Amino acid sequence: MKTTTQVAVIGGGVVGCSVLYHLTKLGWSDVMLLERSDLTSGSTWHAAGGFHTLNGDTNMAALQGYTIRLYKELEEITGMSCGLHHVGGITLADNRDRFDMLLAERAKHRYMGLETEVIGPEEIRRIAPITNTDGIIGALYDPLDGHLDPSGTTHAYARAARMAGATIETHCLVCETNQRPDGSWDVVTDKGTIHAEHVVNAAGLWAREVGAMAGVYFPLHPMEHQYLVTDDIPEIYERDTEHPHVMDPSGESYLRQEGRGLCIGFYEQRCRPWAVDGTPWEFGHELLPDDFDKITESIEFAYRRFPVLERAGVKSVIHGPFTFAPDGNPLVGPVPGMRNYWSACAVMAGFSQGGGVGLTLAQWMVEGEPERDVFAMDVARFGDWITPGYTRPKVIENYQKRFSVSYPNEELPAARPNRTTPMYDIFSDMGAVWGQQYGLEVPNYFARGDEPTYETPSFRRSDAFSAIGREVRAVRESVGINEVHNFGKYLVTGPRARDWLNRIMAGRIPPPGRLSLTPMLSPAGRLIGDFTVSCIDDDRFQLTASYGAQAFHMRWFMQHEEDGVTIENISDKRTGFQIAGPRAREVLTACTRADVSDMCFMDVRQMTVGMTGCIVQRVSYTGDLGFEIYCDPMAQRQLWWTLWEAGQPHGITPFGMRAMMSLRLDKFFGSWMREYSPDYTPAETGLDRFIAFGKDADFIGRAAAEAERASGPARRLCAFEVDAEDADVNAYEPIWLDGRVQGFCTSGGYSHHARKSIALGFLPADRIRDGLAVEIEILGRMRPARIITEPLFDADGARMRG
Repeated sequence: MKTTTQVAVIGGGVVGCSVLYHLTKLGWSDVMLLERSDLTSGSTWHAAGGFHTLNGDTNMAALQGYTIRLYKELEEITGMSCGLHHVGGITLADNRDRFDMLLAERAKHRYMGLETEVIGPEEIRRIAPITNTDGIIGALYDPLDGHLDPSGTTHAYARAARMAGATIETHCLVCETNQRPDGSWDVVTDKGTIHAEHVVNAAGLWAREVGAMAGVYFPLHPMEHQYLVTDDIPEIYERDTEHPHVMDPSGESYLRQEGRGLCIGFYEQRCRPWAVDGTPWEFGHELLPDDFDKITESIEFAYRRFPVLERAGVKSVIHGPFTFAPDGNPLVGPVPGMRNYWSACAVMAGFSQGGGVGLTLAQWMVEGEPERDVFAMDVARFGDWITPGYTRPKVIENYQKRFSVSYPNEELPAARPNRTTPMYDIFSDMGAVWGQQYGLEVPNYFARGDEPTYETPSFRRSDAFSAIGREVRAVRESVGINEVHNFGKYLVTGPRARDWLNRIMAGRIPPPGRLSLTPMLSPAGRLIGDFTVSCIDDDRFQLTASYGAQAFHMRWFMQHEEDGVTIENISDKRTGFQIAGPRAREVLTACTRADVSDMCFMDVRQMTVGMTGCIVQRVSYTGDLGFEIYCDPMAQRQLWWTLWEAGQPHGITPFGMRAMMSLRLDKFFGSWMREYSPDYTPAETGLDRFIAFGKDADFIGRAAAEAERASGPARRLCAFEVDAEDADVNAYEPIWLDGRVQGFCTSGGYSHHARKSIALGFLPADRIRDGLAVEIEILGRMRPARIITEPLFDADGARMRG
């Protein structure tokens, strides 16, 4: 056995073999895979082997499309068969909400180039004649759907990797992973020790145990999953062509042809987590005992939807475990806080996603960053606050909702409330309707009178519409208040803090007492952050950005740390409030002996507000006159009562994130992971206006940003006024121009101030002009829209800057 390698991949399932293959494909041949048993042991060997492109996240859908197209390439490279069956598939809708979801997905697919289509009951019966379409409104048809041979596909990945120089060691149990001072690893196995520059945890059912060897907790949990294979069915084996896949979300089932019969699996509500306290090392090619009791209701529903099942006997039952993360997406990428330790875990749909996971991780390792935004599966989307006690109920919830309608405004209840600020009980008493971000409870809005205390999930304007409008008007007409707890916050200190920030950030680093807005770029010039940098004094800075990107941003900071600089995540150590609106200055003046009358836009000052020492910034994401007031969490309640009482003469009103998202549309302000993400560049999004091209610093991404500045971007972000009815843009709706899709929306909503439906999105740069007429497809309907270039509120910035 080799004793040194550039990369040691732990785990010989489809994901581990895909990672190994893609590393060799990108040029790293000194790589090896370690498997405790045989290849495919664990969850791969008993998988149903289905694959599909449908995914609510467009980048995940694109990676699933890549995975499916890769299989023919593997067959050509290796001469092995993956057992491909491209039979197509349909997803049924038996209610309006589910049909709306399919319409929204089809719209996304248009600009992605996926050839899906929405079909009616008659076409469903033609494509999948065993389906009882009573009560069915329609379906989404995807010609790429199909299934394959799990074992053959995994071995094809393995052979392709071996052909390019990779080594595979089976029956090699990893016992320890110990990091050396230089960041490399000693991987101790029962066959000896391997010195590896990098370690990849692709251990599947054993990912938790392998992670624990390095002191890492991976938020995933195995779930029991059961599917049946029937005896021969004449309606199946007498067909001239193979029967397509059918997903019946209402019945929590998926179905496909298996030989002369059918294979049908279930995501039942009475599901069970498996191996709660750890996966046994001796588990491998075993199955779990049959358990028909938990799927009784699902089987009865399936008999009604597919009557041929009632006449078919059961040939075999496959009941085995596979892993989920709390949100159902994989855990991929460099593990925060670790050097040269990589994750490729929790890939519950390995034959839909395994190729994309392998490609993404290989690009990250070899090229320094993946080619697209993969935050939806980045291991850094969960923080160090997550525990097994949180993971398990969220995984159960995700399993149960695997086929549920996914609404843009839905708040899932499991494992909540978990993390709260000192304001939780006060806001709850004031009628807060809670959402969550990164495990933290965040008010979406405050219900008053007969306003709903629960926002009904919907693809259309929700029943909280009037409550959100009330909060927006309060901000624009008097003064509103909300927390700043859901900003990520970082303290950067030390004698080299300014120099470090000038290298990390593309924008201007402000002098003491001022703040600036700046993008943070990858070497390829793509956005990896949208920051406010506040200079408290010469060697002390506060950075603020998206709360949900804390681990993502801290990982980047730590990867670029230098002597003479200290970076601390203070997101939960510093909190406070934002006050915004025409009366905001009067409220603050009543609370402090400091003179704030001359506090200019983008100023930063330390002052005492009431009894509380605060950092006060003259800025607001609402686009209005406003202040961000930061304090120690222990003093937050005192600060609240100070501001609340001072605001009473001015009609101060609490507002939540729903109102915030409406207010920012008035000024066309972008949002992180909507308008600003690693998919986009500063020139495309307009953030290039904040790049300090004249500063004497070779900031990360400078060469790429300068090249794009010289050539100009091919597309640009712009704002649209939409002739909408009861549904506004959410994200990824296609934009039609000259009879074809030429762009897509990044986000949108309703401006309660301007009483208009607004969307933000990308179009070719050479077509953008004020008033340009386009159409935006919203829930299957073409809605007229036009480009607008003047903000809907405070167009000249007089109030915001006044």
